[in-house]
Amino acid sequence: MLSHVSVTPVRTRCDLRQFLKLPWRLYRGNPLWTPPLLLEQKRLLNRRKHPFHQHADVEYFLARQGGDVVGRIAAIVNHQYVHFHQEATGFFGFFESVNDQRVAAALLNTAEQWVSSHGMQRICGPMNFSTNEECGMLIDGFQYPPTIMMPYNLPYAQRLLESTNYVKAKDLLAYALDNPTPPERLVRGVTSLQQRRDITIRPINVKRFHDDVALILDVYNSAWERNWGFIPLTPAEINDLARQLWWIGHPSFCLLAETKGEPVGFALALPDYNQALRRLNGRLLPFGLLKLLWYRRRITTARVLTLGLKPGFRGMGIDAMLYLHLWQEAPKQGYSLVECSWILEDNWPMRRGLERMGARLYKTYRIYEKALS
Repeated sequence: MLSHVSVTPVRTRCDLRQFLKLPWRLYRGNPLWTPPLLLEQKRLLNRRKHPFHQHADVEYFLARQGGDVVGRIAAIVNHQYVHFHQEATGFFGFFESVNDQRVAAALLNTAEQWVSSHGMQRICGPMNFSTNEECGMLIDGFQYPPTIMMPYNLPYAQRLLESTNYVKAKDLLAYALDNPTPPERLVRGVTSLQQRRDITIRPINVKRFHDDVALILDVYNSAWERNWGFIPLTPAEINDLARQLWWIGHPSFCLLAETKGEPVGFALALPDYNQALRRLNGRLLPFGLLKLLWYRRRITTARVLTLGLKPGFRGMGIDAMLYLHLWQEAPKQGYSLVECSWILEDNWPMRRGLERMGARLYKTYRIYEKALS
């Protein structure tokens, strides 16, 4: 006889510890999974410490079966999203489940009921917590490890969602650039275009870090305003993100495009610290930090995680200028592969531009949705 599945909210420190540690059991022995830093995960989930919670309501749930924790989920109402899109959509995230349809259905049903009780008419996910953080479910490219700030899941997760009446909302794509030398014709063409357009590409100024972060926020919120799923970053969120990225980023990988002194675009790439984090098992102490410092010297991949242009400056080749700059910089830092992710499946100008540069599509992630009665 099958054991009953119960789903209850996280209320105690023990509950939170079980919520955080469940992936270690589900992915045991999987060499591709990257254990997240537990300290950072705790801060992300902390309603008092992470700025996302200033404009959102979140509840965490655990599924138990026969006394064992077998799944987890977060139910999310992001008031910033509701206000910006004028759309009663809630979200689910941090979804993990054993390969059991009953467990997945119980978790998803609980999240649906919770967001519905907060006035939402649709649920979307997975989002951890929004498109500004980790989002999407891997559906193709399981043979490749996830890069920094990208999710990973087991193949059966797709079936669990689709068997619970979730349907595709949007696919997110990851491209790989693994040619260390850009074609000379591309370099000449972009250089000529940059001169004709009077565009300057410069790295972030570490001496004026906070001033440049403010410029990036302005470009970011303008560049993605009409994109699917976009939610503006608040000043508190971008400052929090900047503090996190400060110690792992590199000035030459954070670029601003300017014309006549006006910022019109920016791009951000990061070393793929997942290659080092896989050695830490989620802990910085007591020796994790030393391991991180050691293994970061062996990182061979960088990820371009965001690139955008203000309206009115698209179709001018500025995106190619930014990509080329990052492409040329990567080998200097010891990176033989650059992942460009994620890109909306229907962002054809960006996709075609990357494909003309020789990039290949190698991973697909999916956001699901479901109407709520």
